[in-house]
Amino acid sequence: MTDIPAVKETARPKGSAPDSRRRASKPARPDTRKTTGEKIRVFIAAENRLLREALARVLTKGIGIDVIATDSAAFFHTDAVLDARPNVLLLNSRGSLEEDLSAIQEIRTAAPAVRILLIGMAKDEREFLKCVRAGISGYLLRDASASEVLQGVQAVSAGEAVCPGALCAALFRYFESEATGLPCTSSKRRMGLSRRELQLIPLIAQGLTNKEIANHFSLSEQTVKNHLYRMKHKIGAEDRLEMVQLYRTQGFLV
Repeated sequence: MTDIPAVKETARPKGSAPDSRRRASKPARPDTRKTTGEKIRVFIAAENRLLREALARVLTKGIGIDVIATDSAAFFHTDAVLDARPNVLLLNSRGSLEEDLSAIQEIRTAAPAVRILLIGMAKDEREFLKCVRAGISGYLLRDASASEVLQGVQAVSAGEAVCPGALCAALFRYFESEATGLPCTSSKRRMGLSRRELQLIPLIAQGLTNKEIANHFSLSEQTVKNHLYRMKHKIGAEDRLEMVQLYRTQGFLV
């Protein structure tokens, strides 16, 4: 039997609280591998030990790939990923869409440069589209081959999108159905949103609190409150939920 490559195992106590200060102080590194020849740093997050070891074995066979850590914790911990500073997070679905979306959104907020390749549970188009909206860079089905996993990691690391053909077709159908609701750039200008307000929209949609949004942009909580107040009045929304729904119909959110 081929020896399993040694990788760092990261186990966190069940229910431990993430450290928001650590998230803010350890941003993901920019992708400079094209100029430095640096290997693709991959963090594997999967509950099943056999699957983690199999994925690590597959990836270490690829040229220019370094499996820097694996996560065996029962719950996903963003700080473990930030400590490892990967270029790609290979995330195996936990079997719960809510947990998957939470993990994706946490990484996208704390380390937006990390590209996420999700190994999903099923061929459900709605779940796939929700994961895309949350911020994944690639999606593979549970029965993906070893070569598909390897190619997927290399592709998302290079800035490409990855998904099965049937789900890719779902994306085209989605945008086709929404085409009549997508406004031109001028309509966005007419709404009068500032550059900072545009940046706030996806974080509001993710359900972040004022404090979390303030920490993300290094702003005061009161400044965020002022932005949200002006944004609601610009579009006539009563609350955050209505504001997100209106922004989605106007093409600000997919």
